[in-house]
Amino acid sequence: MNKFFFFYLSSFFLGCVSNVQPKPSAYLRLDYPEANYKKIKDRLNFSFEYNTIAQINIKRKSSPSLLYQNMKATLYLNYISINNNLDSLLNDAYQIPYKHISKAESIPEKIFINSENRVYGTLFSVVGDAASQHQFFLTDSIRHFLVGALYFYARPNYDSIYPAVTYLKKDIIHLMETLKWQ
Repeated sequence: MNKFFFFYLSSFFLGCVSNVQPKPSAYLRLDYPEANYKKIKDRLNFSFEYNTIAQINIKRKSSPSLLYQNMKATLYLNYISINNNLDSLLNDAYQIPYKHISKAESIPEKIFINSENRVYGTLFSVVGDAASQHQFFLTDSIRHFLVGALYFYARPNYDSIYPAVTYLKKDIIHLMETLKWQ
């Protein structure tokens, strides 16, 4: 009887041992609020609608920025008046996104044309671990030229910032669609 008791007792203690496994690391699920857009009221050479979760920072009229604090991102805008230099401005606007080519997997372009408001441009989406995920330019080809670039204040890890990149791309497209020259 002692043999059976010892056997059951030892199998009870040895059978209840579980191997502790660490959980795999994962990224947080990020849910962002539905976008509410508001027209910019400052006196700039252009107007557009922006997402109300962004804070507008205007240090100079030619260089406003939209700060997305909860995403640790900023959309920098730079306005330039055209003075017989459209070719060089366009050349620079096309070269800047391709400076990220060493880190980018691809850089698809989206052409934008709004004939009614005389706004034409291109949105560059940099796919990969680059410093800037979206860059764009808008122009009327005569007087106005606007360049924009989105930067995150985090190490460029495309997989982890992808939800924010997707969310902010919609804001950039909305800005491009609602832009009007003054």
